[in-house]
Amino acid sequence: MTVELEFLGMNFGCVFTALGGGSFPERDCLLPLLSKVLGYCIVAASTTVKVPQILKILKNRSIRGLSVTSFELEVVGYTIALSYCVHQGLPFSAFGELAFLLIQAIVLVAILYYYSAPLGIQIWLKAFIYCAVAPTVLAGNVEPVLFEALYASQHAVFFMARIPQIWKNYKNKSTGELSFITCLMNFAGSIARVFTSMQENAPTSVVLGSVLGIVTNGTILSQILVYQKAPVYKEKKVQ
Repeated sequence: MTVELEFLGMNFGCVFTALGGGSFPERDCLLPLLSKVLGYCIVAASTTVKVPQILKILKNRSIRGLSVTSFELEVVGYTIALSYCVHQGLPFSAFGELAFLLIQAIVLVAILYYYSAPLGIQIWLKAFIYCAVAPTVLAGNVEPVLFEALYASQHAVFFMARIPQIWKNYKNKSTGELSFITCLMNFAGSIARVFTSMQENAPTSVVLGSVLGIVTNGTILSQILVYQKAPVYKEKKVQ
């Protein structure tokens, strides 16, 4: 007899039934449950993933070595990915971290702008365009064909978001104020999300996006490890 025990879409019944019978849960029972648990763990961890980066900037009052363009593109990528996953009806455990990452990314960009003062007309224009377009995209008020095209482009957006930072790290032979903890969590999250996306039968493009995240986040993480003892170039600290 199978025990019915479900919580937040996670079925623990088959596990307890198998263990109660003195046997190990079958693969078809264990993997979906593991995927759900891991998915919610990713969502929980995402609530603080960019906090170390934010705190490091505020503590040092410096954005030395950080590419503002990279963080701006992250905001665009998270906005597109979140809206697509919501309107595709994917379970929250499969994409929930995007909501928290988007909020933190916006806060982070605002801090970068603050320490990039004085703000030029270009920055104000970019902020205005985002505030004008983002609500429409998040609400799903976009033609289906255009929506698919936007989602297809978000992988390129995330890839391009990493390139300026990777290049800046390489050029300076330093990772400046980049947070090791934040980069490590990004890398680990990408690995875990490949598994959960496959288990949730997410579109192939979603899985490929996570694989791309492993490559780019892994590159930045390796740069932090390689350049951590390298002499940093001089840049005036914001007072």
